Amino acid sequence: MYIIIGGTGQVGSAVAQTLLKRGEAVTVVTRDADHAADLKEAGAATAVGDIRDIEFLRNTFQSGTRAFLLNPPADPSGDTDAEERANVEAICEALDDSGLEKVVAASTYGARAGQRCGDLTVLHELEERLRDQPIPAAINRGAYYMSNWAMALEPARENGSLPSFFPDDLELPMVAPEDLGEAAAERLLSAPADSGIRYVEGPRRYSPRHVAEALSDVLGRPVDVEPIARESWQETFKAFGFSDQAAASYACMTATVVDEEPEVPDDPIRGRTELRDYIRQLAK
Repeated sequence: MYIIIGGTGQVGSAVAQTLLKRGEAVTVVTRDADHAADLKEAGAATAVGDIRDIEFLRNTFQSGTRAFLLNPPADPSGDTDAEERANVEAICEALDDSGLEKVVAASTYGARAGQRCGDLTVLHELEERLRDQPIPAAINRGAYYMSNWAMALEPARENGSLPSFFPDDLELPMVAPEDLGEAAAERLLSAPADSGIRYVEGPRRYSPRHVAEALSDVLGRPVDVEPIARESWQETFKAFGFSDQAAASYACMTATVVDEEPEVPDDPIRGRTELRDYIRQLAK
């Protein structure tokens, strides 16, 4: 039995679907059974509860042999760093006496030690906590999610603009959530000795200009990149409904991506989904 935390999100559901198609038994952890209806129809079991409930989560882990760990994103209207670090604490405590033989965790390119820099620092803490416990841990550092461009569809359709926190020519590793899910499923199925960090990205690297070109092709209208000035980043996040703490954290994460050379791993796991094909799926 494979236990999937975050199984109703894009990456977690892709992990679950990949395993189910291979005839594996899957339990999806969710706070709302209705959100897992499609996976249940596909053959998954559900464990309904809060991952902060350590006894519930440990009991769920004890019902399986391996687990996929994804730190669910916190509501950006609150203190995302504090909420997500509390998730890390609960997940790692629940691993104690769980009897699992292997875990696979979702992390991110650029993960580093520190405080209040979004996923970069929260997921680094998760990595470190997993290194300090005895269960073999495979860590997949995922590239920038192609799904982050979903919010660009409406302005692209309405006025041909692509707001971007990144310079239009900044090429970044990007990956489709489905490819991240398939890569995680493969590591769940592999031997416990397949542990440590691997990187997962798409077939090639892309810039916001490539995103604009893909949107233009799919929508049948010109689309231009409109970079958001650095001094406006926090206010822009707050306009999206982010709290002051979350806006500052996400601005820090954005600055790190812009200011530092992207990691170039020797042998990344490469997904098959091209950016243009992913944008086409979004626009359906």
